Amino acid sequence: MRLYELFIIAVSLSMDAFAVSICKGLSVQRPRLNHCLTCGGWFGAFQAGMPLLGWLLGVRFQGLIVSVDHWIAFVLLGLIGFNMVRESRGGEAEELDSSFSPRAMLPLAVATSIDALAVGVTFAFLQVDNIFLAVAFIGATTFVLSAAGVKMGTAFGARFKSKAELAGGLILIGMGIKILLEHTLLT
Repeated sequence: MRLYELFIIAVSLSMDAFAVSICKGLSVQRPRLNHCLTCGGWFGAFQAGMPLLGWLLGVRFQGLIVSVDHWIAFVLLGLIGFNMVRESRGGEAEELDSSFSPRAMLPLAVATSIDALAVGVTFAFLQVDNIFLAVAFIGATTFVLSAAGVKMGTAFGARFKSKAELAGGLILIGMGIKILLEHTLLT
């Protein structure tokens, strides 16, 4: 996997966490550096950990499904992307409290990183060269975007939340199509 492809996936996976961070920024009157670092830390850690867990699961079963791995990657990325697009069109306002405690942040971190678990499974099928570098890159990207999202939430409001989810979803769908086309056209 090329670095630019990893960057595109990292940014796409970060969009849910970015959107929630914007909402968390909206929930506080004046976000402090601590708020930004808390969101970035929670979301970045889970966005790095979940693909690693998915990769470990995928490697375990890779030998059994190597002939259809490109279809699995296509379906998983497509479903994740479609779900993000659907959520961006939902129009329902998320209400988040202004707490940055572990009790408030843990469920948000888990919820925003479930799709990263599935992407980790696809990393196993795609035989990513250095999984630790890949997950660290995803975690760092999510950290930066989430920390910035808290600050942006107060500055720009909720108008970018759905656009971020829509863009992330479309990019993941595109990556799934690219993987499928590369595998079917090259074999």
